[in-house]
Amino acid sequence: MAELAALEDPRVREVNGKRGDDHGVNLGQLRVVAKRLKTQQELAKELWETGDTVARLLALLICRPKAFERDELDAMLREARTPKVHDWLVNYVVKKSTHAEDLRVAWFADTDPVVASAGWALTSERVVRNPAGLDLPLLLDMIEAEMQGAPDRLQWAMNHCLAQIGIEHPEHRARAIDIGERLEVLKDYPTPPNCTSPFAPMWITEMVRRQQATT
Repeated sequence: MAELAALEDPRVREVNGKRGDDHGVNLGQLRVVAKRLKTQQELAKELWETGDTVARLLALLICRPKAFERDELDAMLREARTPKVHDWLVNYVVKKSTHAEDLRVAWFADTDPVVASAGWALTSERVVRNPAGLDLPLLLDMIEAEMQGAPDRLQWAMNHCLAQIGIEHPEHRARAIDIGERLEVLKDYPTPPNCTSPFAPMWITEMVRRQQATT
């Protein structure tokens, strides 16, 4: 913990604070620490229990994803209220867990929008990697009805799912683009030069163009 505290940079904290993250550690430096420690499940659990954001991020880098029980992961997600911890937990740990599908279904229907956003993130993963069994038209119905008024984190996750359906499934592409154009979610999101806009119609169009350029 002393080593992590020494990595604190007020300028990094200021930038992260604008995104809702309460830490001031450069994540590249944190990855160097994780590389040195390698996988240590028990240490990861101790770091998580501190409640400190940087310690939890390090825990997610050095843990063994498949060692967690289903209820442990559920509790961890509900405790992970900062965006970066939430994102890393879902992407680095839950997606690699044998409990991912069970948690996807449970979180997808949760009344807490932050928890539900994790369910949508896992659904987006299935849209890309394992869509068999998913009702894509129903997902589009839900996005069309609920995305525009959803809280920010949930809205972002639903928009990501909308874009992935449009990118990966040509039979639903026209409808996905139409939904995005009508709802205009993230249409004016500030996007740096040479980066793809998160506005779904632009995102879908650009990624399909890249796919076609490589075939």
